[in-house]
Amino acid sequence: MAGENWTREQTIVVLNLYCKIPFNKVSSNHPDIIRISKIIGRSPNSVKMKIGNFGSFDLELKAKGIVGLANASKLDKIIWNEFSNNWENLGYESELLISNFANEPIEKTSKINLDNLPLGKERDAIIKARVNQSFFRSTILSSYNSKCCITGLSIPDFLVASHIIPWAKDDKIRLNPHNGVCINSIHDKAFDRGFITITPEYKIKVSQYFNEYKFEDAVEDFFLKYHNKTIILPDRFLPSKEYLDFHQTTIFRQ
Repeated sequence: MAGENWTREQTIVVLNLYCKIPFNKVSSNHPDIIRISKIIGRSPNSVKMKIGNFGSFDLELKAKGIVGLANASKLDKIIWNEFSNNWENLGYESELLISNFANEPIEKTSKINLDNLPLGKERDAIIKARVNQSFFRSTILSSYNSKCCITGLSIPDFLVASHIIPWAKDDKIRLNPHNGVCINSIHDKAFDRGFITITPEYKIKVSQYFNEYKFEDAVEDFFLKYHNKTIILPDRFLPSKEYLDFHQTTIFRQ
């Protein structure tokens, strides 16, 4: 397809990849770029450059002095504007396109487990939800370079893409990466239940609930020592201050 114009479908697939690969690790040798380039019929270098085009629209990268590439097309801008305001559609639509390009089931291309699912519409709904959850996790972990924003832990099996405003609270922002933080599984549970919060200034606050246990070494090591510390900020998709304020005022146990 060298020399042919990019299609809408190809461009959406690369936006999916833009979300999943840390920007500082984008190269034509990246295994995911090689895999996707084969699926959509483009060269790894052209996929890499397309990711760079999307980087030119990302204001958070620009704030860090990273400007992306300067040859973005009109279609690139259209796709960016469409989906950066509609993350709920990007996840499933892009994963479905990858499945169609590869001519393989979506559970295989998106690497989700679908064992023991019911048949019919309920199965379809569960598949869509799991595909979206997988996409959200990949995007959040990529943004934080697979490190817990509180501790810096980098073991993927212990990391959670935690929603700031809970999944069930607002279906319009479920996949919005600005509604997510990368946290280890213990702090994720504490965050989810309001024992800790992150302020709009990106400071960790620990609930007074722990005062009763403050003389326990484990409580000091796991929680108290992080009070008022600044989280490790992501390279992209900063947590929304509006969403963090909601968590602090609505979910956090003061």
